[in-house]
Amino acid sequence: QVQLVESGGGLVQAGGSLRLSCAASGTSFRLNAMGWYRQAPEKQRGLVASVTSGGSTNYAGSVKGRFTISRDNAKNTVYLQMNSLKPEDTAVYYCATAPTLSDLVKPRYWGQGTQVTVSS
Repeated sequence: QVQLVESGGGLVQAGGSLRLSCAASGTSFRLNAMGWYRQAPEKQRGLVASVTSGGSTNYAGSVKGRFTISRDNAKNTVYLQMNSLKPEDTAVYYCATAPTLSDLVKPRYWGQGTQVTVSS
């Protein structure tokens, strides 16, 4: 079955950086779109960044210019490099996979999430 395992979360001061990783198995990783989402307490989960099978990327306005999504098809892994972190970036971050970019609106497969906490 499809498994997604996130890692790399933690506590960081405002202005700092973190890199999240999501290792995928049980899926044709290189053919799928991948997305990073986040959910803060009492807020809905939202898409932060996405990358298509062809490498095209998209970002939420709140993270554009600070976050970078990338993928390594040889390692079946997608990354989220987060720079210039702000306290409002504090959330649980999830990765998800879907056949196409449009399917990332409601992906079927999710990771377990990794906590990112940014202190002021």
